Amino acid sequence: MTSTQWPRLRVDDWTATRDTLHMWLQIVGKVRMAHTPMVNHWWNTTLYVSPRGLTTSAVPYSEGVFDLEFDFVAHELRLRTSTGGSADVALEPRSVADFYGELMSTLAELGVPTSIRAVPNEVEPAIPFAEDRQHHSYDPAAAHAFWQQLIHADRVLGAYRAGFVGKSSPVHFFWGAMDLACTRFSGREAPPHPGGVPNCADWVMVESYCQELASCGFWPGGGQEGAFYAYAYPAPGGYQEQPVLPEGAFYSAELGEFLLPYEMVAVAEDPDRMVAEFLGSTYEAAARLAGWDRGALENGPGAAG
Repeated sequence: MTSTQWPRLRVDDWTATRDTLHMWLQIVGKVRMAHTPMVNHWWNTTLYVSPRGLTTSAVPYSEGVFDLEFDFVAHELRLRTSTGGSADVALEPRSVADFYGELMSTLAELGVPTSIRAVPNEVEPAIPFAEDRQHHSYDPAAAHAFWQQLIHADRVLGAYRAGFVGKSSPVHFFWGAMDLACTRFSGREAPPHPGGVPNCADWVMVESYCQELASCGFWPGGGQEGAFYAYAYPAPGGYQEQPVLPEGAFYSAELGEFLLPYEMVAVAEDPDRMVAEFLGSTYEAAARLAGWDRGALENGPGAAG
């Protein structure tokens, strides 16, 4: 049982901040993507939970490495380079256009000039960053609470990842859909993804889903306070009818995935155990129905824990 209470944050109470922050996260994620070599499933583009917020980790550039970190304690985007340069961009009520302009100019001043495709992905409508004055909200308390939710989710997803020796993603934050995710792979190829994601080229999704997988994570949607999710691609026959744990988790035909509302987790006697049951049972359903070679894939050093 964890001693720290899981924070509460109703989606309806921070939607404006969430949508603005989503665009800021996309900008920073695209900066990382612009400077890193392509890695399978776009793993080179993701962010990671840090002791202060969300970070790119070290990103290569011509003079060494740099990083960008959303600091949800001091409410600044921190920029640092291995040559000793540093700067901050304030996280405060401001438009996406203003944030984008200051970040690009600050990177140039630090010797890290960057060009990105400055239009958001996986959202509709996709307003170019330089023109987006529609999104301009920032509630520091809400951003801090969301980061605290991610800390808890990152811990439980990390424990889940430890028991798998097959190909597995890190626990990482995808800025496209604004979710923290961990994905296990069977080792077999998957049929081409049909695409159709708003403002995202179909070939991007084909690369993301080129191998058979079972994915799970946390995102600030799908429930009154967000939700843990799990899905399989391709979904084996009978997957959506499978009983999963805990009681109250359900399959959303609209989203094509199992959901565990965060508000259930937050009031549970043992939130970590509840989420672990959800992650384990949904993976079990996918791997069993699809005939994964589980004996070879599940013998990791963390399997018992």
